[in-house]
Amino acid sequence: MRRVLSRAATVAICCSPAALAPALAQTPGPSAAPALLLIKAGRLIDGRADAPQSNVGILVEGERIKAVGPLAQVQGQGRNARVIDLSPMTILPGFIDTHTHLLLQGDPTAQSYNEQLLYQSTPYRAILAARNARIALEHGFTAIRDLETEGAMYADVDVKRAVSRGEIPGPRIFASTRAMAPTGMYPIVSDNWELELPHGVQPVDGVDNARRAVREQVAHGADWIKYYSDRRYYFGPAPDSVLHSWVNFTDEEAKAIVDEAHRLGRSVAAHAIGSDGIAAALRAGVNSIEHGDGMTDSLIDVLVAKGVYWVPTVTVSRYVAGPRGGPWGPMVEHQRQAMARALKKGVKIVLGTDVGGFPWTELNQAKEFEYYVQYGMSPLQAIKSGTSLAAELLSQPDLGAVAPGMYADLVAVSADPLKDITELQRVRFVMKGGVVYVSP
Repeated sequence: MRRVLSRAATVAICCSPAALAPALAQTPGPSAAPALLLIKAGRLIDGRADAPQSNVGILVEGERIKAVGPLAQVQGQGRNARVIDLSPMTILPGFIDTHTHLLLQGDPTAQSYNEQLLYQSTPYRAILAARNARIALEHGFTAIRDLETEGAMYADVDVKRAVSRGEIPGPRIFASTRAMAPTGMYPIVSDNWELELPHGVQPVDGVDNARRAVREQVAHGADWIKYYSDRRYYFGPAPDSVLHSWVNFTDEEAKAIVDEAHRLGRSVAAHAIGSDGIAAALRAGVNSIEHGDGMTDSLIDVLVAKGVYWVPTVTVSRYVAGPRGGPWGPMVEHQRQAMARALKKGVKIVLGTDVGGFPWTELNQAKEFEYYVQYGMSPLQAIKSGTSLAAELLSQPDLGAVAPGMYADLVAVSADPLKDITELQRVRFVMKGGVVYVSP
């Protein structure tokens, strides 16, 4: 039976009733040693190595991993450790989704998007976001980069704080708050000029306002800055097979956003679907390209040369293609072919799903791993894209791998995901920071 465990329940599975009572009744003093846990892993995919290991021991002390190695050796280092026996299972690092929307519940059509912004209050949407954070964690995603609130202001930072303070279960959240687009270039846009409608992003015009918007968002808790590089996607007339787009910001505005973010120690993600928007974002110096359906060979070369990450969000592309129609259907195949070429050239492709663009309650985010394998990655490449490589994008050296000193963010599945990548959609065990949230 699959169980989702609270922090108190986690203690209960490791401790006898007699030991549990004082543990709950008092807070350990500063000199109290963190509890030791020994996890027995039948197979370990550590997120870095090119091959799995068998019969491994993982010693967890507090919220971090103390030792990893052959079971007999690690057992000797943790003689008094409590044991979690996952010897029939495969253990991996906790998954990382680098493109989510906690405050959104699916937007395949303009109507579904508008209804959320017009008829749902920010407090109500924040409640759903808390539920979504729990769903992500239960699916094995122990860290996410949440790329804007879609009109819910800074509510992602509130959810992040609630998770980090232990008020609600959820992954580690790297928030980007409001995102940016120029006036009139992002929903909701109405023909009725008498109405002041909610803005899905922070409207920004001009270089000075661009810098100011970055400063505001950072002041309110943004870990990342996101802006919309383009809109209006279309394929050029034959023989032009390139996916084009309308560019939102002037080069000067986009560079001001990026420069100010970097000056304040924040990285920048750009929504860039068409080739024109991708090119503009690369000129501005962004750190990651989101979606990138219109990627061309020349743009791929720029990604490689500049070390820019590509987060393709295949799951949402396929989900919205039918309801949106028009170019969205052909865009799916265009992206698939571009990803295959990008892989051969060594582009750093990182897992991101754009969940929220599809409902959190409808699809498991780990479906993205399956698509990456279908698009040309090996299962191990796909796993690294959602673990160690994702941690690299986030500049989080303590995440994304199973190794001494890393945070004890672990998941386990019953079978071998190197043989069947869909196994990652059936997580049986989840630990974040040494605390068990899902147990077989």
